[in-house]
Parts: sequence; C-alpha cells; structure tokens
Amino acid sequence: MQQIKLTLEKALIEGGAVLKRAFDRPKQIRYKGPVNLVTNTDRKAQEVVIDIILKRFPNHTILAEEPTSLSKTEKTLERKKWIIDPVDGTTNFAHGFPLTCVSIAYEENGKVRVGGVWNPIYEEWFWAEHGKGASLNGKKIHVSKTKTLRESLLVTGFPYDRKKRARYYLKFYEAFMIRTHGVRRLGSAALDFCYVASGRFDGFWEFGLHPWDQAAGALIAKEAGARFTDFSGKPMSIYGTQTLVTNGRIHEAMLRVIRANR
Repeated sequence: MQQIKLTLEKALIEGGAVLKRAFDRPKQIRYKGPVNLVTNTDRKAQEVVIDIILKRFPNHTILAEEPTSLSKTEKTLERKKWIIDPVDGTTNFAHGFPLTCVSIAYEENGKVRVGGVWNPIYEEWFWAEHGKGASLNGKKIHVSKTKTLRESLLVTGFPYDRKKRARYYLKFYEAFMIRTHGVRRLGSAALDFCYVASGRFDGFWEFGLHPWDQAAGALIAKEAGARFTDFSGKPMSIYGTQTLVTNGRIHEAMLRVIRANR
C-alpha cells in the first residue's frame, strides 16, 4: 500500500500543478452538454495523472471522467482500480473561481482504500486511508457536532439535466433553505464531501453524481466520521446516483425532508 500512496500523492501533485499553471490563463472550452463544460486543462491533467499511475502500475484499471482508450465503464469491476477526476469543478475553473480540485482514489476488490483531493489554488490537501482517519494538510479532521437541522449549514449541487428538471431540484433546495441556517452551492462535489469531513458543512445532498465525483471525497468524509447513504437511508455506493452525506447527527432529519419532497 505504501507504493500506492506514494503514486497517488505524486499524481495529485502533478495534476494539481497543471491545474494551477492554467488557472489564470485563457481557457479552451468545449461542451459535453448544455451546462457540462470540459477544458483543455481537464484533458492535460488527466493525461499527466494516468501516465504517472500506469508507469508504476501498468496492469491496473483506470476509471476517469474524460474519455480515454485507457478508461473503463463505470460498472467495470477490475480488482485494482484508480478513479480519477482531473478537474472537479470545471465550470468554476473555467470562470477563474478558485473552488476546484484534483480528485483521485484507489479502489481494490470493490472497496476504496485511499483517496486524496487537492485544491492547488487554496493549497488544501485532503487525504484519507481506509481505517486510518482523514486529514487536511496533515492535521486530523472530523465532522461537525451540530445536533439539529435548524442549526446546520448545508451544501448541494445540481445535475446536468437541471434545465429540464429545475423545479424538481429546487423543491429540495427550498425545503432545506427554510429549515436551516443556509444552503450553499459550491460547484465541486469532491470539495463538498471534504467540507463536510472538516466540519465546514453539516450535510450535503445531490442527485446524479458519478464515481469520479465521489470516490475520494466519500472516503475522506467517512473516515472523518460522516454517514453516507442514498435517499432511502441505505448505505451508499460511489456507483449510485443519490448522495447524502452528513455529520450523522442531522442525517435522519435530512432524510425526512428528502422523502417528503420526492
């Protein structure tokens, strides 16, 4: 596992360097959908990350956000897999908004063993290893102790079909907005997980995430004491599309609100 961790660290650092160098420069933007952006930096960072991993582990599987001949489908169940989002928060990155990051996780036998999320703009390094806790810049982190929904600060995101289903998603936003201190929308699911892990937010819900959005952040949150389920309260898989992660204390209250508005 030591070589896995060293490789993951190097990939995060080098991928983050690509992101940081390009942050204040003009972006080449393409559209994968009406509100789904991809930049030349996404592709460059992914190439750098994959090259580092496969040089050390040429027989491992890659599952990455941007299409590549080396990537597998989301349902691939190879024994040793790297799950990569080279630029999480691409829209933020494209607009020069500094909530963006590189997210990489290593999965073995269907379980995420180690994961890291690196925001090179703010220089925040979130890290977790299964069974060993989570940290931010080397300091242990833990979820908040907020006990009630009315005292909580939440975060959410909106799926790429939001133009068609805006009213549906906004039902949940409104329901939580009137029951809490507030709801934020940052535009990076990986950082949303990490911010719950570090106690900055008390809960996070979102529809339609992918494994690369969740793998590293979910491990970091769980290792920091978070509870992670789908919207029915069942244990959540990173391959699922209903995401609820909280400090545990407000989890049932959030589930009740979600169920009442579905």
